[in-house]
Amino acid sequence: MKKRGFRLLLEDKLKPEELRFVFKSYDIVGDIAVIRVPGKLEHKSILIAEAIMQHHSNVRSVWRQTSAVSGEYRLRKLEHVAGERRATTTYREYDCVFRVDLEKCYFSPRLSFERMRVARLVKPREVVVNMFAGVGSFSIIIAKHSEADKIYSIDVNPAAFQYMRENVLLNKVLNRVVPLKGDARATITEKLANTADRVLMPLPEKAYEYLDVAVEALKPEGGWVHYYDFVQARKNEDPVDKVKLKVSEKLSRMDVNFTIPSSRLVRDTGPWWQQIVLDIQI
Repeated sequence: MKKRGFRLLLEDKLKPEELRFVFKSYDIVGDIAVIRVPGKLEHKSILIAEAIMQHHSNVRSVWRQTSAVSGEYRLRKLEHVAGERRATTTYREYDCVFRVDLEKCYFSPRLSFERMRVARLVKPREVVVNMFAGVGSFSIIIAKHSEADKIYSIDVNPAAFQYMRENVLLNKVLNRVVPLKGDARATITEKLANTADRVLMPLPEKAYEYLDVAVEALKPEGGWVHYYDFVQARKNEDPVDKVKLKVSEKLSRMDVNFTIPSSRLVRDTGPWWQQIVLDIQI
């Protein structure tokens, strides 16, 4: 995102020791930027926001993230800093369009590559269950870029569910993406057991807890589970191996036959923390 240019705009507004603490990364979702500002620079938030708006002419609103992503709905607290006072926007990715309210729904543009990577793995006529669908980004990209038969998209957040329904209509995939509101465990147990060729678990905070129900969703002959997790790994540790070991031990206790043909580091999420995905064949 041309971060160096953004910081250049601040060189005559911040002291050198202040500039050192400005976060180099930030998210742009549609025409909204979400920034993080360290406590010692809170009083300079407006200057930072204005520099971002100057550097990115499409940005109309800037919000400051004031908490980590947490809670049942995976939300982060946001504080308006500059520009239009709204958190709703339209985001485009791989010929798909998504409406989202960043205060009420979790959404990350940083998973763009991962969404398309999974879509390209889906085979014709597959049935997919997305256990934590949010506003429908994974599901809709799969529908637009694969020949999947059905994608059942579950989310417990009422606001995310409403935006998912809107996005399904906007992208004209109503005949293939099926939005379902509720807890993934209850929904699969009651409606979707033994139906899926492929299961998505893009909620690292709960994927391990829900691994058994992901297997339950698969057809009796098995299928694929895309499992996401956060892991803390020091310099002498392999983050992917740590997640593989944890998941392998649980699947073995469940008496499941499985292999993990592929895995990758999705992104760094903090000092020593990474997000990992395992592609598990059951």
